Amino acid sequence: MAERVYPKLIGARLRGQTSYRASFALQCVSSGLGQLVELGVILILFGRVTSLGGFSVTEVVLMYAIAGVGFGLADMVAGQLDELPAHIRTGTFDVVLMRPLGTLAQVMASDVHLRKIGRIVASLVALVWALAHNDIAWSPATALLVVLAPLSGAVIFSSIWVVANAVCFWLVEGQELANAVTYGSGSFTSYPATVYGPWLRRFFAFVVPGSFVAYYPGLALLGRPDPLGGPALLGWVSPLVAVATAAVAGLVWRFAVRHYRGTGS
Repeated sequence: MAERVYPKLIGARLRGQTSYRASFALQCVSSGLGQLVELGVILILFGRVTSLGGFSVTEVVLMYAIAGVGFGLADMVAGQLDELPAHIRTGTFDVVLMRPLGTLAQVMASDVHLRKIGRIVASLVALVWALAHNDIAWSPATALLVVLAPLSGAVIFSSIWVVANAVCFWLVEGQELANAVTYGSGSFTSYPATVYGPWLRRFFAFVVPGSFVAYYPGLALLGRPDPLGGPALLGWVSPLVAVATAAVAGLVWRFAVRHYRGTGS
């Protein structure tokens, strides 16, 4: 039954968003411009420096673009989890529990932020530019990595969204904490890990696996050794990290839902 319900639910949401075409187009353009503003910040920085964390402007844009595509896809698919605290606080999550469908899938299918496609398109344009302006030794493996890295990043970001917002089952007003992790991960991955301090690098590499979104895949595409001393293999394991992160997110969500007691509202 679920395989028939979810496509219909998502389709209804998408039709609702595109019914006002002018408004939808403006939202897409606004999303794309927001992404380009972030790119502009990087270009302004390079107007004053020649390298950032040991990387040139084209190399930084490559990592930024990979992270941008991944984050945009995750925001479009999982961004509605930001509404979870409101569902818990008002008691409407109890309605989700009463339906014979998966709770996580219901929340994620409750809305799809199609307007975020503007962010994805802007990041793809930046990615194409970066690939053309960096010296990449093209092979079937690197071509596959260009495709898998943003997709793996989307899975990693979505998993981070699930885990961060699952905290709200215990901290009903934990939205700020969740946003700090989700959007903070997006900001972290837009720059090389070398620009951050040791504790922050360790946190976003091994606790929140943000370094596997764009930094390590970017190094693999560029054929550069890790300035931090990491093995070259790390550049190719993002899909495995994405699978592991998704598995952890699923376990955390299941545990949180099982221990949900409602707010009494």
